[in-house]
Formats: sequence, structure tokens, C-alpha cells
Amino acid sequence: MPAHRPLLATIVALVTLLLAACSSATPPQTDAQPLVLAAVEPLPAGAVGALDVAGRPVEVHVPDGYDAADPAPLLVVLHGYGSDAARVDARLGLRDEALARGVLYALPEGTEGPDGRRFWNATDACCGVDRAGVDDSAYLAQVIRTLVATYAVDPDRVAVVGYSNGGFMAYRTACDHADLVSVAVSLAGAMPADDGTCRPSRPVTVVQAHGADDPVIRAGGGLRDGRAYPSAAESAAGWARLDGCATAPATAPARRDLDGTVPGAETTVTAWAGCSGAATVELWSIAGADHSPALTRSFATAVLDLVTGTP
Repeated sequence: MPAHRPLLATIVALVTLLLAACSSATPPQTDAQPLVLAAVEPLPAGAVGALDVAGRPVEVHVPDGYDAADPAPLLVVLHGYGSDAARVDARLGLRDEALARGVLYALPEGTEGPDGRRFWNATDACCGVDRAGVDDSAYLAQVIRTLVATYAVDPDRVAVVGYSNGGFMAYRTACDHADLVSVAVSLAGAMPADDGTCRPSRPVTVVQAHGADDPVIRAGGGLRDGRAYPSAAESAAGWARLDGCATAPATAPARRDLDGTVPGAETTVTAWAGCSGAATVELWSIAGADHSPALTRSFATAVLDLVTGTP
């Protein structure tokens, strides 16, 4: 028996090493550290196509000048409740400006609910019915990671822009995945009622744009589905606190013309300065506008200035 002990010890050691290698080769996936997704075949410069992410289509537009050796900004656009990618693309009018500036442009789709209307499961106040089990926060993180794995993306130039329910979801994405998102723009959306539930891992540049006469998601805050959502000013101020901005916001002397149906430059810009990490927080209050402002080209210009870091 003693003569066999060295051989037995060797076998045990080898088995132990093999088991350790197997257990470490594929670490368990957690919400905090999801596995990096493998890249899919990228579209060539100037092309448009559909990318399947978790069974949902994502429409992707690649700018003409895209070069895999030169990382590009990424803009993800989120539709409103009961809408879809095509309609929010037409409503916001961001695509041409994005592609002209060399920005990758993506349009994911929400989940179709039992009433046939698409939604994003953003906050308890918005939106849709029977949202249980739909984790759109994780889904959009997967969309961004898939695009980053497929294309050369500048990690400091990833923006999520949403309208209405999509605006709520843009905030949710920035709250949960600030490691992936550097800019969030909410048009006619709102933060959670308790901004303490938002815990971004780094500062995020944020814009809250809102029609002052919005009767659906009121600029002054209100209730939806019996649950509270904050005002447009409170949503912006909440992010200013999260970003460590100076406490006193300042109103810019110049106004912007963001709604083509309201005469003159109707939009007041209120900004918080001194934010951490060179982030900025702004409130664009569109006087005379309702839930669906008739956006001018100036809206796209202002948003893409943020996405690309243009002063």
C-alpha cells in the first residue's frame, strides 16, 4: 500500500486542478457583473439593419464615415408607451443629425403588453400593464453591451434619449448602468418619485426637456396609475444632487426655439454647474408646449452637441 500512495496523491492533485480550472473558466453571471457578450457581424459603414437582442429587434444605423479604428459615439433612442421605434425616430428627428456627426444610432423596441401596446418597465409610475417579469433595465444594458462588442464605441460618448415612457426609461438606464451610459435625455418623462433609489456609479450628463403645458406627464409632477412622479424641475434637481453639482441652478439669458408651433424662442434653459466628472445637468422648459412638442432642428442640434461633447 505505501508504494501506491505517491501515485494516488498525484491523481488527487490532478483532479483537484481540473475541477478548479473548470469552476474558474466560466464564473457565474450576476446582476452586478454580467458576462461580456460576443460580437455579432457588424454592418458596414452607411448601412441599416436589424440586430436581435434577447428576441427583440434593434434597428441600427451606421454612419457613412464609420471606421472601426476610430471609436464613435453611440445614441440609443427609446419610444413612448404604445409607440414603437419608427414613430419615435420620426418624432424626435435625431437620426440625420446623428449620422452626419458620425454617431452610431440604435432604436430598440419595448415589450408588447397584453393590450397590444409596447412599453418600457421603467418606474412604478410608468408604464404599461402587467409589467411583472420584464426587466428592461437589464435588457437595455444588454443592448448597449452588444453594440459595444460589435462596433468601435467611445465609452465616454454613450447616450440614451427617451420620449415619455422612454424618458422614464432613459433615467432608469442611467441610474442602473452609469458604467455604460454617459448622457441621458428625457423628453416628457420623469425620475422616480424617490431619487434616492437611483444610485449611479459615476456622474452622468442629464437633460430634462418638458412642455410646460403637458397634460399627460405634467411638468409640475403628479400621479400615474395611482403612483407619484416628480416635476420636471425636481427630476433635474435630483440628478444635480446625484452628480454633486452646485446647489444653485442658473437660468441662461438666451432662450432656445425647440417647438416650431410656439412663436419665438420659447424654451428656458436652467443649468447646474460644478458637477462631478465634468457632467452637466439642464432643464429645458418648453413654454406653450404639450406632451408632443413639434420639435425643431434645434432640438437635434442641442442633443447631439451633448452626445458628441461639442461646446
